[in-house]
Amino acid sequence: HGKPEHRASAAQRLGAQETLGISTLDPGHRPPTMPPGRHVSIKIRMLDDTEEVFDVSVRPKHTVLRFVVKFFPPDHTQLLEELTRYLFALQVKHDLACGRLACNDSSAALLVSHIIQSEIGDFEESQSRQHLLNNSYIPDQVALIDRIMEFHSKNVGQTPAESDYQLLEVARRLELYGVRLHPAKDREGSKLSLAVAHTGVLVFQGHTKINAFNWSKVRKLSFKRKRFLIKLRPDLNSSYQDTLEFLMGSRDCCKVFWKICVEYHAFFRLFEEPKPKPKPVLFTRGSSFRFSGRTQKQVIDYVKDSEFKKIPFESARTGNLPRFPTDKAYFIAKELLTTERTYLKDLEVVTVSFQNLVGKDDAAPDSLKSTIFSNFDPLYKFHSGFLREVEQRLALWEGRSNAHIKGDYQRIGDVMLKNLQGLKPLTAHLQKHSEALVELEKACRGSRRLEVLVRDFELQKVCYIPLNVFILRPLHRLLHYKQILERLCKHYPPTHVDFRDCRAALADVSEVVAQLHGSMIKMENFQKLLELKKDLIGIDSLVTPGREFIRLGCLSKLSGKGLQQRMFFLFNDVLLYTSRGMTATNQFKVHGQLPLHDMTVTCLHVFTNLATMKYCATIYLIRFYSRIRLPTLSPCVCGINRFLNFPESTTEDSCAEAESEDDLMASRTSLERQAPHRGNTTVHVCWHRNTSVSMVDFSIAVENQLSGNLLRKFKNSNGWQKLWVVFTNFSLFFYKTHQDDYPLASLPLLGYSVTIPTESENIHKDYVFKLHFKSHVYYFRSESEYTFERWMEVIRSATVSASSTRILSRKEPHPY
Repeated sequence: HGKPEHRASAAQRLGAQETLGISTLDPGHRPPTMPPGRHVSIKIRMLDDTEEVFDVSVRPKHTVLRFVVKFFPPDHTQLLEELTRYLFALQVKHDLACGRLACNDSSAALLVSHIIQSEIGDFEESQSRQHLLNNSYIPDQVALIDRIMEFHSKNVGQTPAESDYQLLEVARRLELYGVRLHPAKDREGSKLSLAVAHTGVLVFQGHTKINAFNWSKVRKLSFKRKRFLIKLRPDLNSSYQDTLEFLMGSRDCCKVFWKICVEYHAFFRLFEEPKPKPKPVLFTRGSSFRFSGRTQKQVIDYVKDSEFKKIPFESARTGNLPRFPTDKAYFIAKELLTTERTYLKDLEVVTVSFQNLVGKDDAAPDSLKSTIFSNFDPLYKFHSGFLREVEQRLALWEGRSNAHIKGDYQRIGDVMLKNLQGLKPLTAHLQKHSEALVELEKACRGSRRLEVLVRDFELQKVCYIPLNVFILRPLHRLLHYKQILERLCKHYPPTHVDFRDCRAALADVSEVVAQLHGSMIKMENFQKLLELKKDLIGIDSLVTPGREFIRLGCLSKLSGKGLQQRMFFLFNDVLLYTSRGMTATNQFKVHGQLPLHDMTVTCLHVFTNLATMKYCATIYLIRFYSRIRLPTLSPCVCGINRFLNFPESTTEDSCAEAESEDDLMASRTSLERQAPHRGNTTVHVCWHRNTSVSMVDFSIAVENQLSGNLLRKFKNSNGWQKLWVVFTNFSLFFYKTHQDDYPLASLPLLGYSVTIPTESENIHKDYVFKLHFKSHVYYFRSESEYTFERWMEVIRSATVSASSTRILSRKEPHPY
């Protein structure tokens, strides 16, 4: 849509109130009142190049001042308000255009791609090219137009706020980010430039930084006429002299730069505003200049502790367009978008990553390649087109793209109906996904080399869940479409323009789900048996015809050595009990296989203190009768199912206190380092956290998957970190953006509780939920009431249905 003829100011576009942001003035202070006298109009040019006129009492006429960013923080995630990030993005845009933010061609093209994504929305080749020909964002832009468009095409779906975030993410890594060069010379007369940043004083030669003096090394900054002096602290390991001298253009240039250094040092290094220097009795010596206002720490504390009212998230920043949608249907449609992005990434794991691996290797038979890739490739192509249509519709709904086109685009049912009808011819491919799972298992049993190849692939970061789960993803995705359409039909009144299409689309997807339901249930069980087979040693034939997985759980087994922690696996025909082995893979070693047809289960309830019911426990006695055969398996299976899922007692946890690897990986430094991407399997998490899960829980987890942006905060941290979060397989997987190929960290949720923060936790934000397990506490913040409720719903499906079990502590007296 380009630039509107009547352009509102930055503040007006963001729907800001008369008073904007947070002042660095001391609390309760106001700017000095204007002295009486003649008033003149002063123009202030804002960061978006609009001009505001103010009446002030000054002498010069026709003066234009520029509103600019003064302090550039090293991390843009410290900028909590969208308005603030927007203003910083405008400053970066200005610095880029005037050549102040010099960088290589690749970085420049990437920066401009985020700018035009924010201004014109999603990529459309002719529109993007024409916009770049009509608007200049960097010097010599014409030579980089193709490269800018290539980057722009990868930004599909980014909101203006997300584009600002990505712009600052790229800019902050550049050497000249926030740098203002002041010409100078060294003692030999060589031309240099001085600058100041949050870290200290910098020295540049041209646009290359050649030296830096951190605040911790600087003892004193001063100036004498045109000489700027840096006095360093003594350092035996340094070759520098104690005092460095630079020659600047004039005394005024020296003084201006010295004042900037004083302010930067105070703002970034001091906890509170420096106290004013006492006035001398007789003579003044040196400058009395001091930084006045809040320091960075004081500003952060003020935002955290005060009842500061946030400017609404994603407000009407595009001036003359419709406000950001708040209808529940929009957020349901956005859930379709976010989960479709994750689904397409999951398809890429098979169609790109796995295909590249096995396509070049003779270990995989042609029949396997044909079965998998001939079914996945058409689906990937189809869903790529579907995702583009959903992204374009959401862009129209939000007023970010082609907003001048007439029509009612605040709906999604027509897009879903069209594509679900287009998916019907591909039902045959969906039905063959179960064959692909069987074919892969068969091929791995027949080739040790292929088995190792698949195992190594599952250790790659891109394969963040078991490979055979990816193979069943297309079947599970149909369930998600069905749920989304059910929510839309429930939300819309029958008279709504979108209701009819949603209802027709729901009928279509329900028909396909009904056709594939039997195959889906069978394959989920088969997949779970294959997965458990990898975790168990000491059993030859876990995957046998007719065997159904029911539940796994952690209990204590009473033996001659006392109570020992064991992991139990219940199937419809056998009960296995195991212990975790001391192998490199930490597999569970099978100690016993108890057939169910010769078994009875008896429950005993023991209380060591009948008055308070303290230290209660449930003891299960398992007996075998060689001459008695039970007529049916149902009562026994139900009894053992309860046996692995008995209610929590008031006993303390067992000695199994070790946290899973992913809990450690999700520590506050997890996103800053390359940690192992695969944590423990579900079995290991149950072992560590004393938890039990059933096949019903796994089926519920398949239906409850979610993706989207969340803000995350740790228990003892101040700032919120924006992450792309995927919930699947009882775990949260964390990415920086939805375009990342693999997660940077993950958090298994079995055993966790999800609640709303209490008043005492001082989380004064809307739509925040809390995850906690023992001493581990995380806060997550969503963008709307709908998304908040959805995250709570899906997480509870993993944390509530998978019941926690307790066992007798070794410290307790023997029950007999």
